Amino acid sequence: MAIPGQAQFVKEYKVSERKGYELVYLNFSSYNSLTQLKRVITSEPIYIHGHLLKSNILPDFSYSIHDNLLDVSLVHKNVESDNLSKSITSKLFSDNTKFDNSWDLGLGSNFLYDLDFTLGIGKGNFDLSQIPISQLKIKSASSDILIHYGSKVPNQVEMDTLLVTLNMGTVEVQNANFTNAKKVIIEVSYGKINLNYSDGLASASQVIAAVSGGSIYLKLPPDSNPVKIRMKKNPMCRTIFPKYLKSIDSQTYVTRGYKASDPKLLELILDVGMGSLTVE
Repeated sequence: MAIPGQAQFVKEYKVSERKGYELVYLNFSSYNSLTQLKRVITSEPIYIHGHLLKSNILPDFSYSIHDNLLDVSLVHKNVESDNLSKSITSKLFSDNTKFDNSWDLGLGSNFLYDLDFTLGIGKGNFDLSQIPISQLKIKSASSDILIHYGSKVPNQVEMDTLLVTLNMGTVEVQNANFTNAKKVIIEVSYGKINLNYSDGLASASQVIAAVSGGSIYLKLPPDSNPVKIRMKKNPMCRTIFPKYLKSIDSQTYVTRGYKASDPKLLELILDVGMGSLTVE
């Protein structure tokens, strides 16, 4: 996606090697960017297309094959201004709908991926439909992150960990059950977390969601699914819970379908320091 009203130049990168590895590891780092990821119809593992504002700050792209791994790295970093204090100041006092750079990443359906993103200020749209992902990590100083499944096709492999950590921003995960993740960790210092479980799980999952200041919104699957929620009682947090949840102690709630030994148990640990926690 080009950025209107600003002079841009285009950079493209791809990996053509299709054999000699079983896992694709991508280390992607950028600043002040709109980053979009989705599945593309391709026989190649990675295609990256970028629209960049500054020609004097060039991305560093490299890849190698070793130990049955395709190791891919793209680092695009503004060394002079990419620090936490400036990122938060920019978030508060600038138009955060405009970014210096935009990146479109295309992945294939015939490879297994381990994805590691580091975003400075930015916005991330991750459509994981039809992409086999074993691990996804996203770290940012200040971003709005959307993880979803546009064609409603869940992860065909078990994801070990989904990790998102932000200093400031919003994390939204739609159809979170589609991730097929054993562990989900989402931590936001200031902002919002929206988690939507449209249905039950294929296997057990533990979810940790924490916000220091802001809100958590959780949409549960139907009550017949096994769900256990543990929450930290904080006096500065307002909580809204559905009546159908059963309280088994002062901090723990379960659904009608809950069984501790259920192999498809969804266990959630929720913590809001100051703000609101809403469960539906």
